[in-house]
Amino acid sequence: MFGLRFIKAQPTTYLMKFRGGAVTQQGAGLSGFYYAPVTSLVAVPIGSRDAAFIFQQIARDFQALTIQGHVTYRISEPQKAAAMLNFTLKRDGKTYESDDPEKLPQRILATVEVLAQQAVKELTLKDALQASDRIASLIESGLRGRADIAALGLEILGVSIRGVKPTPDTAKALEAEAREAILKGADEAIFARRNFAVEQERAIRESELDTEIAVEQKKRSIRETQMDAEASVAAKQAELREAGMVADITLESKRKDFVGLNAENTRTLADAEAYRVGALMKIFEGVDTRVIQALASAGMQPGQLIAQAFSGIAEKAEKIGQLNVSPDLLNTLLDRPAAAEAARARRQ
Repeated sequence: MFGLRFIKAQPTTYLMKFRGGAVTQQGAGLSGFYYAPVTSLVAVPIGSRDAAFIFQQIARDFQALTIQGHVTYRISEPQKAAAMLNFTLKRDGKTYESDDPEKLPQRILATVEVLAQQAVKELTLKDALQASDRIASLIESGLRGRADIAALGLEILGVSIRGVKPTPDTAKALEAEAREAILKGADEAIFARRNFAVEQERAIRESELDTEIAVEQKKRSIRETQMDAEASVAAKQAELREAGMVADITLESKRKDFVGLNAENTRTLADAEAYRVGALMKIFEGVDTRVIQALASAGMQPGQLIAQAFSGIAEKAEKIGQLNVSPDLLNTLLDRPAAAEAARARRQ
């Protein structure tokens, strides 16, 4: 009414009232009445905002790639922003008179594109695909060092890179290369596993062979010990046999000496007996045989005397006509001498 109006700004809006080319009132979240015909309102948004971007750049190896992300910023010095851009409100106090507030993100993104190009041109495609944090850091530091950004009173809160992607054909080629590398790595892993299994099998076989060799060496050592023991026993037995043979030879020699001595004694005795018999024969030369028989019968046993008597009868058999000898007579002749012999033994 009569041009008097009321305005209430949000806490994230810095409101400035201009009258006669000078600021009469300013502040964040300001509210109050103003006279519309002579008062201009400038509303600068000071809250944080995000500006999304997506750029296509060329890497050092002339490969195209796409960088996608966003920049978070705020107007920290609204007076500078109001001096560089038109943030004046229309009479309704709600909309801007120009499109400068909408151009602010475009200016920021134009600078981001230039910085992104500078960051990517020094990298190859593969390096760029893995350097999103580095690219974001370079863009952020570049924005903070730009004079035009500082002139607009902007504060860069952060830069984020959501993705760095190659073209579809390049992506397929890289996927194929990566897939082949993975398959190669799998083949190498299988080969390494098989090689390890072979090495383990060889180690086990070598261990078994070493065990067999050790067992054979132990057996050979045992056999050598047994052979040494058998050789020692054989040597002892040979020594014993040799000693036995020496003893046998000595015994045989002694036996031979004994037999020779015995034979010599026997010959001596035989010579003595022959000499004795010869002497006796010389004595009895010319003596009647009956006298000799009588002398020989002296001291004979009764049975021998009886036998001698029968022998004499037999010599004169041609002169005897008949001789009867009964069994009773023979028993009597044989029993008497036996009884006499037994009585003699008792007396002794």
